[in-house]
Amino acid sequence: MKYNEIRKKKNEVKIGSVKIGGENKIAIQSMTNTDTKDFDATKAQILALEGAGCDIVRITVPDLEAAETVKKLKESDIKIPIVADIHFDHRIALKCAEYGIDKIRINPGNIGGDENVKAVADACKRGNIPIRIGVNGGSLEKHLLEKHGGPTPMALAESAMYHASLLEKFDFYNTVISIKASTVPDMIKANRLVSEMCDYPLHIGVTEAGGSEMGLVKSSVGVGSLLCDGIGDTLRISLTADPMEEISAAKKILSAVGIEGQSGLNIVSCPTCGRTKIDLIALSKRFEEAARQEGLMDIPMKVALMGCVVNGPGEAREADIGIAGGIGEAVLISKGEIIRKIPEDNIIEILIEEIKKYKK
Repeated sequence: MKYNEIRKKKNEVKIGSVKIGGENKIAIQSMTNTDTKDFDATKAQILALEGAGCDIVRITVPDLEAAETVKKLKESDIKIPIVADIHFDHRIALKCAEYGIDKIRINPGNIGGDENVKAVADACKRGNIPIRIGVNGGSLEKHLLEKHGGPTPMALAESAMYHASLLEKFDFYNTVISIKASTVPDMIKANRLVSEMCDYPLHIGVTEAGGSEMGLVKSSVGVGSLLCDGIGDTLRISLTADPMEEISAAKKILSAVGIEGQSGLNIVSCPTCGRTKIDLIALSKRFEEAARQEGLMDIPMKVALMGCVVNGPGEAREADIGIAGGIGEAVLISKGEIIRKIPEDNIIEILIEEIKKYKK
């Protein structure tokens, strides 16, 4: 899929060295789970996330003491943009802006009156620091819950636009909006509503999604649906797991959606049936392990693993390379053309060789 053909074009926002919105790539985010006051642990995790393919990393800054870590991080050799996650206390936002943070996540309606909002907006304008408005289904304003009867999609959308208006009041438009909910359909509907309401880039994700397995399923449905609508400029796959898993999960979802330029190895394999003549289940698992060990998972190509020669060649027609199994052998297929027969024992080895040729 050529994502830019269906993408909802939003304002371009620069977060450190990374641009989101417009036609820029969809940035992958995660968040550290270290004690921010522990500089060494926080820096180590940020570097690990960057090495795994994270584009933007967020850290919690609960108090002014933790803000001192922001200063040290920005003075260090870290290159990845850092977002300060701040709640309620505008003084922390001002301090992080002073220390050169790349983006601030705060809700303007929760930091006091107009004077505080103006102070933060002015500080961020001076430093060209974007503000991310974060709306969460679990922390909606009381009056909106009463008005809508709960954290409905419309309540979430209204909250987001309200917070944006508080910044606009002081001529601040360098804004990113994030609307998250643990209920997947509500998260999807709310983002669709806000996408129609404004031109601010959207950070998408399912909050409190769960552990590695359930969290990936919920995020695939929620984030994947929005991406297929052309909605989303940056994303986080929130998992109750090691933050490194969030990067892997994000890459899998981008690959599954097939976004041009951000897709890795797309493995297509049939579910097997009575016609299957090779041990495709084991073969598929071993192939993925081999591709990962060889460092080939980020190559943007489609590989098809089909269990029989009845539907295999046809179903593999769109693949760059693939096989269709027979008794003790398989046919090697490239873009719908049968190249040659290969022994079952050599399938993985030959596929890896073909992928490496593609990489070159």
